[in-house]
Amino acid sequence: MKKLTIGTRGSDLALWQANHIKDELAAIGIEAEIKIIKTQGDKILNLRLDKLEGKGFFTKELEEELLGGTIDLAVHCLKDLPTTHPEGLIIAALPPREEASEYLLILKDCVDVSQKLSLKKGAMVGTSSNRRKAQLLGLRPDLEVEDLRGNVPTRIQKLRDEDYDAILIAKAGVKRLNLDVNDLHVEELETTEFIPAPAQGALAIQIRENDTELFDALQKLHDPDTAETVTVERKVLNLFEGGCHMPLGCYCKKENGKFEIWTSKAETADDFPERLFLRAESTEGLAEKIVDKFSKDRKKPAKVFISREIGEHSYFRRALENNNIEIEGRSLIRTFPIVTVLDQFILRHVDWVFFSSRNSVEYFFNLKPVLPKKTKFGVVGRGSEDALRKFGHIADFVGESGDITEVAEDFAQLVGGQQVLFPRAQDSLQSIQKSLPADAKIIDLPIYETVIEEDIDQSYADVLIFTSPSNVDAYFADNLLEPGQQVIAIGNSTGKKFDEMGVKYALPYSPDEIGLAEAVFGIEMR
Repeated sequence: MKKLTIGTRGSDLALWQANHIKDELAAIGIEAEIKIIKTQGDKILNLRLDKLEGKGFFTKELEEELLGGTIDLAVHCLKDLPTTHPEGLIIAALPPREEASEYLLILKDCVDVSQKLSLKKGAMVGTSSNRRKAQLLGLRPDLEVEDLRGNVPTRIQKLRDEDYDAILIAKAGVKRLNLDVNDLHVEELETTEFIPAPAQGALAIQIRENDTELFDALQKLHDPDTAETVTVERKVLNLFEGGCHMPLGCYCKKENGKFEIWTSKAETADDFPERLFLRAESTEGLAEKIVDKFSKDRKKPAKVFISREIGEHSYFRRALENNNIEIEGRSLIRTFPIVTVLDQFILRHVDWVFFSSRNSVEYFFNLKPVLPKKTKFGVVGRGSEDALRKFGHIADFVGESGDITEVAEDFAQLVGGQQVLFPRAQDSLQSIQKSLPADAKIIDLPIYETVIEEDIDQSYADVLIFTSPSNVDAYFADNLLEPGQQVIAIGNSTGKKFDEMGVKYALPYSPDEIGLAEAVFGIEMR
């Protein structure tokens, strides 16, 4: 095959991508050179991306040269490519996807670990992405968001120059350029919490449709697994008729043979985003199902009951009120401390403290523990993580899903033979403890108990959410499900109660307020 010409933008990241593909081609015996092409997005730096005319403002000029024959292939960030291609061009290969999560880079004097995302109240965050702005303000409405343009190193330098308190940036860009950000606080935002742009972290190799010899050669660089998931994300984008400026996040991954997909969509960057999580056996019809769930005509619950108090400014309350859904929040149990003075001696050699609930965090730190500096913290999910932050600590391990078995297995891999303290409720099922390796040293510390309330009133809400097995026992001691009521269970142990009762229920992906909002939004009203 002749020596190929690769077309690319001239930014540091674009050049890394082009050189990466050049090296991959060399590995399969194909020689290539690089040609830099300036695009509209590179030339106009004084406007927000959503103010630029048309679509493909980082790709159009590359496509024109490809059609004109001056280059043989173009390397793009797939998220920058419009979902419809110019006639005569195709995507020939999608290499394996880089991590799609985001980095929140924060000036160290603007860090406040007691706050969500470790960012001080009222901080100014730089981003020109409507998607990032909508999700960021959804999580932290107190923040100020200002436009940020430029390539990756330029954006980071603007942060160092203190033009902003923090900036949002794709993790893939920082990793690909091997940038040193040790002078900044790095908060990694997982894809399940902060949903990336469709196809974020994926590269696309675009060629002329009639170049069949090159197409065949490029299949050695193609990753079918990446193609399978990003195709769903881009189809969602296409069905919403959105471009890079739409406040839309969509992320799909394959886990244990099933497809898991998260979607976040807002009308504008200043609106609260709707979120949805779905799990499916195949990708067939999946994008259409997601878009249908966001239909304004879809019937939503009018009222939701949850078995705990919900704060006035909580994410869950704002998510439901944004959909005009009434909330009935009341706890069906009471908790009491059973330890009032902590034996500090048992803490001397603790390597880890693991919390399986918000209550265990609060009751433990109310005892004013004195822990070794080496001590790390593990939490079952983001709700417990938020509770831990209020006491000035960041979790070193956060369970990523509501499946306690998966969380236990992930945590067990970290622990080895270390000493782990478990502050817990007296009637805890101790699922994490039972999954640790035999050489782990477990310190069991029951510190509070739960007492079931009596004479609990029936709820006539459309959806009933139960936060623990104790709350299930309390409610159904005197009440039955009303016809048409639907149930959401937080955590596997709560779900098992309903399995025993023969009641169908939905299980949120994550047992926190974001996961709950996704679960309510996914309910099909009968």
